[in-house]
Amino acid sequence: MTEWLDLYEEYLTEEKKASPNTVSSYLRDMNQFSRAMEARGIDLTHVEPEDVEEYISGLSGMGKSAATVTRSVASIKSFYNTMIHLGAVDSNPAKGVTPVKVERRLPQVLTGREVELFLEQPQCTDAKGYRDRAMLELLYATGIRVSELIALNVEDLNLSASMLHCASKGRERSIPLYPAAVRALGEYVHRVRPQLVDSQEERALFVNMNGDRMSRQGFWKLIKHYQEKAGIQKDITPHTLRHSFAAHLLENGADLRAIQEMLGHADISSTQIYSRLVNQKLKDVYLKAHPRA
Repeated sequence: MTEWLDLYEEYLTEEKKASPNTVSSYLRDMNQFSRAMEARGIDLTHVEPEDVEEYISGLSGMGKSAATVTRSVASIKSFYNTMIHLGAVDSNPAKGVTPVKVERRLPQVLTGREVELFLEQPQCTDAKGYRDRAMLELLYATGIRVSELIALNVEDLNLSASMLHCASKGRERSIPLYPAAVRALGEYVHRVRPQLVDSQEERALFVNMNGDRMSRQGFWKLIKHYQEKAGIQKDITPHTLRHSFAAHLLENGADLRAIQEMLGHADISSTQIYSRLVNQKLKDVYLKAHPRA
């Protein structure tokens, strides 16, 4: 069975150009499914719809979350669509399997004051402080994903035009920058970054203290450090600033389509969750403030 999974990985990586995180997630689900079928003596090319139904039912019975079960269904469907493409099977045994409906939770966002407090934490007294301030300001200014942040190159930043160019998942977008972000980025790019990089060939916009491109793990630690320093009780992740960026724009009258464009969402439905978030906030304010509520 391993050879089919190897071909699937190659197809996802080479033809579909899926992100490393997507490939890892799908393969993890499919390795688990493959082991379950192997334990029952069923080859992956001979799986029937009832086999998939039984497997998915078993996941739920084991107490797996609805989100996990739904993702597993998606992974199995993706695998068999690939198998059809490769000519290994004629039909997708997971086609009729209905994933568990997941109630999408509203994302957690920071208040305006919490954002200010968080962004104030990096002290511009050394190279690390200047770099960290620039990274956090850029993240909140643009709402880009952490994977996009660490993938940025110097040429993606246009300080004179106050714009950032971001290319991700086969799509490109340009996002404006507010003045404070431009100032923080300008100080970092012109004064600090040249001290950190060893080679003129290094194109990474944000580098670690060794001069290499910043990693996801490194940035995650940075976020947690400043959350603790700020004394903010909410669990802040890189995505928290992305959510806050979108919610705050919407609260202040930004068009949902414009926010979709800046976030890089392929589908407007992914952006509409912020409307629910803002509406819930308005409802909470109403219930607290209206004299007859």
